[in-house]
Amino acid sequence: GAIQTTIESKLVTRFEPSHLDVINESYMHSVPKDSETHFKVVVVSDKFVGKSLLEQHRMVQDTLQEQLSGGVHALSIKTSTPASWAKNSTVPQSPACLGGMKKEQQS
Repeated sequence: GAIQTTIESKLVTRFEPSHLDVINESYMHSVPKDSETHFKVVVVSDKFVGKSLLEQHRMVQDTLQEQLSGGVHALSIKTSTPASWAKNSTVPQSPACLGGMKKEQQS
């Protein structure tokens, strides 16, 4: 979708990643079909060398501020330097949605 494409473009421009995944996880939540509201991003970049994990995540959030303030409800971020990624490229699976309408439907 358009939002996912914008996110990918901004991350490529800002970080020149050696690895990038932008995963639309909206289907896992109580949102209309084809929504673009929940994303997981995996960004591996030399731009993260010497930065703490918090600094890396802030860099991603700052890059996507426009999307986060208008439409994107949730953003899961996994950042890594190329050296760290080479040692461990495991990306945790996102948990199932426990809120919103789905929780009410379980009652």
